[in-house]
Amino acid sequence: MQEDIKKACEVMLQGGIILYPTDTIWGIGCDATNEEAVKRVYELKQRDDSKSMLVLLDNPAKLQTYVQEVPDIAWDLIELTDKPLTIIYDGAKNLASNLIAEDGSIGIRITSESFSSELCRQFRKPIVSTSANISGEAAPDKFTHISDKIKEGVDFIVAYRQKESTPAKASGIVKLGKDGTIHVIRK
Repeated sequence: MQEDIKKACEVMLQGGIILYPTDTIWGIGCDATNEEAVKRVYELKQRDDSKSMLVLLDNPAKLQTYVQEVPDIAWDLIELTDKPLTIIYDGAKNLASNLIAEDGSIGIRITSESFSSELCRQFRKPIVSTSANISGEAAPDKFTHISDKIKEGVDFIVAYRQKESTPAKASGIVKLGKDGTIHVIRK
Protein backbone atom coordinates (compact mmCIF):
# COMPACT_ATOMS: atom_id res chain seq x y z
CA MET A 1 0.00 0.00 0.00
CA GLN A 2 2.76 2.49 0.88
CA GLU A 3 4.51 2.03 -2.48
CA ASP A 4 1.23 2.70 -4.28
CA ILE A 5 0.67 5.85 -2.21
CA LYS A 6 4.20 7.10 -2.84
CA LYS A 7 3.94 6.56 -6.60
CA ALA A 8 0.41 8.03 -6.80
CA CYS A 9 1.59 11.17 -4.99
CA GLU A 10 4.58 11.53 -7.33
CA VAL A 11 2.33 11.19 -10.40
CA MET A 12 -0.21 13.74 -9.12
CA LEU A 13 2.52 16.21 -8.13
CA GLN A 14 3.68 16.10 -11.75
CA GLY A 15 0.15 16.82 -13.01
CA GLY A 16 -0.71 13.20 -13.79
CA ILE A 17 -3.95 11.32 -13.23
CA ILE A 18 -4.42 8.09 -11.32
CA LEU A 19 -6.88 5.22 -11.01
CA TYR A 20 -7.36 4.37 -7.34
CA PRO A 21 -9.65 2.72 -4.77
CA THR A 22 -11.67 5.03 -2.55
CA ASP A 23 -14.08 4.64 0.34
CA THR A 24 -16.74 3.93 -2.31
CA ILE A 25 -16.08 2.90 -5.92
CA TRP A 26 -12.82 3.08 -7.87
CA GLY A 27 -12.02 6.63 -8.87
CA ILE A 28 -10.05 8.65 -11.35
CA GLY A 29 -8.04 11.18 -9.41
CA CYS A 30 -5.66 14.08 -9.71
CA ASP A 31 -4.49 17.18 -7.85
CA ALA A 32 -7.72 19.14 -7.32
CA THR A 33 -5.76 22.42 -7.47
CA ASN A 34 -4.21 21.72 -10.91
CA GLU A 35 -6.41 22.96 -13.78
CA GLU A 36 -4.52 21.02 -16.47
CA ALA A 37 -4.83 17.75 -14.56
CA VAL A 38 -8.54 18.37 -13.96
CA LYS A 39 -8.96 19.08 -17.69
CA ARG A 40 -7.34 15.73 -18.52
CA VAL A 41 -9.82 13.92 -16.25
CA TYR A 42 -12.78 15.60 -18.00
CA GLU A 43 -11.30 14.61 -21.37
CA LEU A 44 -10.72 10.99 -20.32
CA LYS A 45 -14.29 10.70 -19.03
CA GLN A 46 -15.60 12.52 -22.13
CA ARG A 47 -17.51 14.66 -19.67
CA ASP A 48 -18.69 18.23 -20.12
CA ASP A 49 -16.67 20.42 -17.76
CA SER A 50 -19.86 22.17 -16.67
CA LYS A 51 -20.54 19.00 -14.62
CA SER A 52 -18.31 19.38 -11.60
CA MET A 53 -16.51 16.50 -9.92
CA LEU A 54 -16.03 15.92 -6.21
CA VAL A 55 -12.88 15.96 -4.13
CA LEU A 56 -11.68 13.85 -1.24
CA LEU A 57 -10.15 15.11 1.97
CA ASP A 58 -8.88 13.07 4.88
CA ASN A 59 -9.82 15.45 7.67
CA PRO A 60 -12.85 17.70 8.22
CA ALA A 61 -10.56 20.40 9.64
CA LYS A 62 -9.32 21.00 6.07
CA LEU A 63 -12.80 21.96 4.82
CA GLN A 64 -12.36 25.62 5.69
CA THR A 65 -9.39 25.84 3.32
CA TYR A 66 -11.63 24.93 0.37
CA VAL A 67 -15.06 26.27 1.36
CA GLN A 68 -15.78 29.91 2.24
CA GLU A 69 -18.26 29.04 4.98
CA VAL A 70 -18.99 25.57 6.33
CA PRO A 71 -22.61 25.43 7.58
CA ASP A 72 -22.93 24.17 11.16
CA ILE A 73 -25.08 21.24 10.02
CA ALA A 74 -22.16 19.94 7.94
CA TRP A 75 -20.14 19.12 11.06
CA ASP A 76 -23.05 17.08 12.43
CA LEU A 77 -23.56 15.24 9.13
CA ILE A 78 -19.86 14.35 8.91
CA GLU A 79 -19.75 13.16 12.50
CA LEU A 80 -22.99 11.19 12.47
CA THR A 81 -23.00 9.54 9.05
CA ASP A 82 -22.29 5.81 9.08
CA LYS A 83 -21.57 5.52 5.36
CA PRO A 84 -19.64 7.65 2.84
CA LEU A 85 -21.36 10.99 2.28
CA THR A 86 -20.50 13.64 -0.29
CA ILE A 87 -21.62 17.10 0.76
CA ILE A 88 -21.99 19.88 -1.80
CA TYR A 89 -20.97 23.23 -0.34
CA ASP A 90 -21.48 26.73 -1.70
CA GLY A 91 -18.47 29.03 -1.98
CA ALA A 92 -15.66 26.77 -3.17
CA LYS A 93 -12.17 28.29 -2.99
CA ASN A 94 -8.51 27.37 -3.50
CA LEU A 95 -9.36 24.68 -6.07
CA ALA A 96 -8.88 24.46 -9.85
CA SER A 97 -11.48 26.81 -11.37
CA ASN A 98 -12.61 24.15 -13.87
CA LEU A 99 -13.46 21.84 -10.97
CA ILE A 100 -15.91 24.25 -9.36
CA ALA A 101 -19.56 24.13 -10.51
CA GLU A 102 -21.02 27.10 -12.35
CA ASP A 103 -22.91 28.10 -9.17
CA GLY A 104 -19.62 28.19 -7.21
CA SER A 105 -20.25 24.95 -5.33
CA ILE A 106 -18.05 21.89 -4.82
CA GLY A 107 -18.75 18.36 -3.61
CA ILE A 108 -16.40 17.18 -0.87
CA ARG A 109 -16.25 13.83 0.88
CA ILE A 110 -14.20 13.15 3.99
CA THR A 111 -12.77 9.67 3.54
CA SER A 112 -11.82 7.41 6.43
CA GLU A 113 -11.04 4.35 4.29
CA SER A 114 -7.40 3.34 4.83
CA PHE A 115 -5.96 3.81 1.33
CA SER A 116 -7.73 6.97 0.15
CA SER A 117 -7.41 8.63 3.54
CA GLU A 118 -3.66 7.98 3.72
CA LEU A 119 -3.26 9.09 0.10
CA CYS A 120 -4.97 12.41 0.91
CA ARG A 121 -2.91 12.82 4.08
CA GLN A 122 0.41 12.25 2.31
CA PHE A 123 -0.52 14.29 -0.78
CA ARG A 124 -1.54 17.21 1.47
CA LYS A 125 -3.99 18.61 -1.07
CA PRO A 126 -7.53 17.65 -2.04
CA ILE A 127 -7.76 14.87 -4.62
CA VAL A 128 -10.34 14.66 -7.38
CA SER A 129 -12.50 11.57 -7.10
CA THR A 130 -14.80 10.78 -9.98
CA SER A 131 -16.13 7.40 -11.01
CA ALA A 132 -13.80 5.38 -13.24
CA ASN A 133 -16.03 5.33 -16.31
CA ILE A 134 -16.81 7.21 -19.50
CA SER A 135 -19.59 9.74 -18.86
CA GLY A 136 -22.99 8.15 -19.40
CA GLU A 137 -21.79 4.58 -18.80
CA ALA A 138 -22.44 2.65 -15.60
CA ALA A 139 -20.00 3.32 -12.77
CA PRO A 140 -17.89 0.19 -12.20
CA ASP A 141 -18.55 -1.45 -8.83
CA LYS A 142 -15.19 -3.26 -8.82
CA PHE A 143 -11.83 -2.96 -10.53
CA THR A 144 -12.48 -5.72 -13.07
CA HIS A 145 -15.43 -3.72 -14.45
CA ILE A 146 -13.31 -0.68 -15.36
CA SER A 147 -12.94 -0.28 -19.13
CA ASP A 148 -9.59 -0.60 -20.87
CA LYS A 149 -10.06 2.91 -22.27
CA ILE A 150 -10.03 4.32 -18.72
CA LYS A 151 -7.09 2.14 -17.65
CA GLU A 152 -5.08 3.20 -20.73
CA GLY A 153 -5.91 6.88 -20.17
CA VAL A 154 -4.39 7.28 -16.71
CA ASP A 155 -0.75 7.71 -15.76
CA PHE A 156 -0.77 5.29 -12.82
CA ILE A 157 -3.03 2.45 -11.65
CA VAL A 158 -2.95 1.58 -7.96
CA ALA A 159 -2.47 -2.16 -7.38
CA TYR A 160 -3.96 -2.14 -3.87
CA ARG A 161 -7.49 -3.68 -3.69
CA GLN A 162 -7.68 -4.65 -7.38
CA LYS A 163 -8.59 -8.22 -6.50
CA GLU A 164 -11.55 -7.37 -4.27
CA SER A 165 -14.72 -9.04 -5.49
CA THR A 166 -17.34 -7.40 -3.27
CA PRO A 167 -19.21 -4.78 -5.31
CA ALA A 168 -18.70 -1.23 -4.03
CA LYS A 169 -21.41 1.41 -3.72
CA ALA A 170 -21.36 5.09 -4.56
CA SER A 171 -21.68 7.63 -1.75
CA GLY A 172 -24.78 9.44 -0.67
CA ILE A 173 -24.90 13.06 -1.86
CA VAL A 174 -26.50 16.05 -0.16
CA LYS A 175 -26.39 19.74 -1.02
CA LEU A 176 -26.33 22.20 1.85
CA GLY A 177 -27.92 25.60 1.53
CA LYS A 178 -26.48 28.65 3.27
CA ASP A 179 -29.62 28.71 5.40
CA GLY A 180 -28.94 25.16 6.66
CA THR A 181 -31.38 23.40 4.33
CA ILE A 182 -30.42 19.91 3.20
CA HIS A 183 -31.32 18.70 -0.28
CA VAL A 184 -30.80 14.94 -0.72
CA ILE A 185 -29.48 14.19 -4.22
CA ARG A 186 -28.61 10.50 -3.78
CA LYS A 187 -29.27 8.28 -0.77
